[in-house]
Amino acid sequence: MQFQNAEFVGAYGSFPQLPPCSRMEIAFAGRSNVGKSTLINKLFNRKSLARVSAVPGKTATINFYRLEGVHFVDLPGYGYAKVAKSEKERWAGLIEGYLNSERDIRLVFLLIDMRHAPSADDLHMISYLVEAELPFVIILTKADKLKNMARQARMEAFAEEIPYYSELTVIPFSAQTREGVEQVRQIITELAEEDKEEA
Repeated sequence: MQFQNAEFVGAYGSFPQLPPCSRMEIAFAGRSNVGKSTLINKLFNRKSLARVSAVPGKTATINFYRLEGVHFVDLPGYGYAKVAKSEKERWAGLIEGYLNSERDIRLVFLLIDMRHAPSADDLHMISYLVEAELPFVIILTKADKLKNMARQARMEAFAEEIPYYSELTVIPFSAQTREGVEQVRQIITELAEEDKEEA
C-alpha cells in the first residue's frame, strides 16, 4: 500500500452524518491526548493529515481518511474530564453508535499511554470490544518517554492490568523513533489484501 497517498474524507459530529459504509473500515480509539492523530500522521508519512492538538479533547468528531480500498476512522478521544456533560454524552454516542453499527469494521486499534496503567475508560473499552467480538490490537503510545527499566516494569504490569493480555497483539509505538510503525502498517496491509481476495 502507498501509505502516503491517504486522503482526508470528512469530519462528522453526529452518527447520522456518517457516510454510508462503502469499504472495509479500520478504527482508532483511545483516551483524549493519547496520540491517535500523531499515529495516523506517522502511518501515512504526512505531517498534518490528522490535526494534532496540544489541548486534550479537541477531536470531537469522527474523522474519516481513505486509502485504496480502506476507510480509516479516527474516533473522538474519551475520558477527558474538563468537558461539559452534554459534550461527553455526545462523544459517547458517537463512539458507541459507530462501534454498534452494521459497518464493516475489520479492526480497532486501541491506543493506551505506555507510561500509565490503563484507565477505567480503557478497561471499559477493552471489555466492550471483547463482548462485541470486534477484533482489536492494543498500541502502547509514547514508548520513547520511558527508560528501559521503567518500560520493562510497565510491560510486566500491563500483563496483569489488561484482561486477556496473553491473547492480544500489543505493539509499543513511538512517534520519535517510529517504533511500531512498520508493524501497524503490516497488519493494515494484510487486512487490505485479505479483503481484495474476498471481493
